[in-house]
Amino acid sequence: MIVQFELDRSYSAPIYRQLYHRFRESIADGRLRPGDRVPAVRALAAELNVARGTVEAAYQLLIGEGYLIARGAAGTVVTPQLAAVIRPVRHEAVASVAYQGTHSGELPLALQMGLPALDAFPRKLWTRLAGRQQRQSGLEGLVYPDSRGYAPLRAAIASYLGISRGINCHPDQIVVCAGYRACLDLISHTLMRPGDKCWIEEPGYFMARSALQAAGAELVPVTVDDQGLDVVQGIARCPDARFAVVTPTHQSPLGMSLSLPRRLALLAWANRQGSWIIEDDYDSEYRYQGKPLPALKSLDEQGRVLYTGTFSKVLFPGLRLAYLVVPREQSQAFARQADRLHNHCPHLLQATVAAFLSEGHFARHLNKMRNLYARRRQWLVDALRDQFGERLQINPQAGGMHLVAGLGEGDDSALVKPARALGIAIEPLSHWYLQAQPRHGLVIGFTNIASAEQASAVVARLAQILS
Repeated sequence: MIVQFELDRSYSAPIYRQLYHRFRESIADGRLRPGDRVPAVRALAAELNVARGTVEAAYQLLIGEGYLIARGAAGTVVTPQLAAVIRPVRHEAVASVAYQGTHSGELPLALQMGLPALDAFPRKLWTRLAGRQQRQSGLEGLVYPDSRGYAPLRAAIASYLGISRGINCHPDQIVVCAGYRACLDLISHTLMRPGDKCWIEEPGYFMARSALQAAGAELVPVTVDDQGLDVVQGIARCPDARFAVVTPTHQSPLGMSLSLPRRLALLAWANRQGSWIIEDDYDSEYRYQGKPLPALKSLDEQGRVLYTGTFSKVLFPGLRLAYLVVPREQSQAFARQADRLHNHCPHLLQATVAAFLSEGHFARHLNKMRNLYARRRQWLVDALRDQFGERLQINPQAGGMHLVAGLGEGDDSALVKPARALGIAIEPLSHWYLQAQPRHGLVIGFTNIASAEQASAVVARLAQILS
């Protein structure tokens, strides 16, 4: 029985594997029947213009799996006792629908929020520091890492927080996590019980909302106004809530700061109830009017605040590196859970961030970014006002990395798809609401606007959708 084989030399699979599969298919569909003799190794190699060893490797696989039997001078045949193999039904190929994840791994689109200025990151400096850490790393870089995080990095974070955020903490109170979501997972595994009630800001960060819902929390939306979270309303709606998640420095997404009276009222409520406050300090480093505000954690005298910060917003998101500061009394409980969850970040990245912090590069980078972001924000604000006038309500807040542009009319969620078709990533403000009648608007990032001309060009594209 002679079977024709066609090999694809551009295919990634080795030639011997292609031969192996061709023989199996021929046996399965009946072109080669039990007892049929297959070509000799030398003859098939000459016919296909491949090495004899390639054919021999394919035959050995088939013999080993029982498809062929070698009979010496009588040649190699398909195993006579081989049971009839039912040919599999071939279905017409259907294009698979890929899961649309939160992060695609692709370069960001114009106006995409939540990203630092990637073009301004000091990549050469970072590469040099990482290379030095790699060269100097001893056995500590090869063993299982400390589940709480690299000790020199935790020490550097504690020093930085004491100076810049007014937080007095020991490195043992810090846990390094693989992003903000991992911080929330660690909190929920350590302190949260299914059904625990949790205040969330309305509107508020939808990623935190989904993480808490996945942990089994019962969410209680609390309205945000120009002074931040309305603590009085929260107490009225759910006085016995066990958690409150807040973004006190720059409310996410509206951008206002939680006023001092409300900070004190929130802490007083937590102290009375024995509740926990999760402080998300996601972009506190960037304030363009006045000095950065101290963290809510700096006012916490009874250890009720769980403080989270991230390097993804100030360095680059590919780090996937955040940190959690817990009360001293809870440090052992969190350490045990971190060890159980194996929430580890690569040692090299942690060591490089530690060097970036301790050698002063981080402070210099932040100063540079504050000035750069202030310019880029103004470029975008000017372009939006020139293009849309009163049709968009823009009220730049004192800090942050994005703008909120209110829509006088129209459905903001209907604009997302056509905007992406034009290479623009906008977030509909209405998606940040859980229960209240949503306000419609656009949440847009300005950090990667490289010039006034680029801002005008992007806004002109956006106008095609909003017209």
